[in-house]
Amino acid sequence: MGRQEMLQSTIRELRQAVPEITGCMVASTDGLSLATDLPEGEAARTAAMAATALGLGKRIAQTVALGGLEEAVVRGKEGYMVIYAAGDRGVLAVTAPTGANLGLIHLEARQAAARIARLLAEEV
Repeated sequence: MGRQEMLQSTIRELRQAVPEITGCMVASTDGLSLATDLPEGEAARTAAMAATALGLGKRIAQTVALGGLEEAVVRGKEGYMVIYAAGDRGVLAVTAPTGANLGLIHLEARQAAARIARLLAEEV
């Protein structure tokens, strides 16, 4: 199984573990979509925004001495987008509706982000 298939498999497993999740994306830290189950038209824009949110979150965490960024949560009236650092090379973005179990999402998505970080580190 190639890297792309393994990333896509990680997304599928995350969606199966937390059915409330409405979309997942793995992007590079420079904003390129690597794997997604979002509609084709949204992938490029979402990858760029996720990478930007991760970079800004890292900067904020560093500036206010919070330690290394683990995740950033954007909450709107209709739901959430949670951005997880996936090592030094990747970003995992997860969307869910308002009322979703964020604790369960964090639990499963953090494990997925760690798996993604290992997959992306292997290609060096």
